[in-house]
Amino acid sequence: MITLALDTATDRCGVAATDGTRVVSRYLDGARRHNAAILGLASELLGELGAAPRDVTRVLTADGPGSFTGLRVSTAVAKALAWGRPEVTWAVAPSLLSRAAAHVPEGGGVVLALSDALRGDLYAGAWRFSGDEVTEVQAPRAMSPDQLPQGVDCVVGSVPEALREAVRLRTGHEPLVGEAALPDPVQLLRLDRLVGGTRPIEDPVAWEPEYGRPAEAQAVWERNHGRSLPASADRLD
Repeated sequence: MITLALDTATDRCGVAATDGTRVVSRYLDGARRHNAAILGLASELLGELGAAPRDVTRVLTADGPGSFTGLRVSTAVAKALAWGRPEVTWAVAPSLLSRAAAHVPEGGGVVLALSDALRGDLYAGAWRFSGDEVTEVQAPRAMSPDQLPQGVDCVVGSVPEALREAVRLRTGHEPLVGEAALPDPVQLLRLDRLVGGTRPIEDPVAWEPEYGRPAEAQAVWERNHGRSLPASADRLD
């Protein structure tokens, strides 16, 4: 029984897998590389575990908010694995939650996770970790730094340098940034063992990830044309 975890909500394409004993992971950095890389990364990991795609019985994906293109890639892989296979279960967790899970203070607490939402905003979500349980304090959404929740114990994420001082003043914490703050697919495996860490997907065919806000290209189009992008038009990052 193999669990495969995918986090492609950001420019980092991360894949992890476990057979219940061993955990292996790979990642690749770079925008717009997810589509070409994800199947190869997954194949490598399954090979290390002596497994094949048919052996995957559980899929975990980060459901955003984040890149339209990146989220579509992992969603497509999960749907392909679960399609017509009732023995395969699929669960999701916010990508921000997987960032938070990597930086829980000793003894637990509330972790605020952030990522760049462009246009001077941040995607923000906060969760309380206590023992083997995680509860949502702030649902992930785009907001300005002066709207960030307060009373948190740790702040982590990809925060543009121009916004870091505003985050510090609002939360009282210097945000943890850099390599340690990037999404780690292994954390999805950890969250799957916590109460409230993941939620099941009941209808794999209809499910769509939480993009968070319109793609940048859509926002530019709507600003230039003064109207909403037609529903039939393709959305682009």
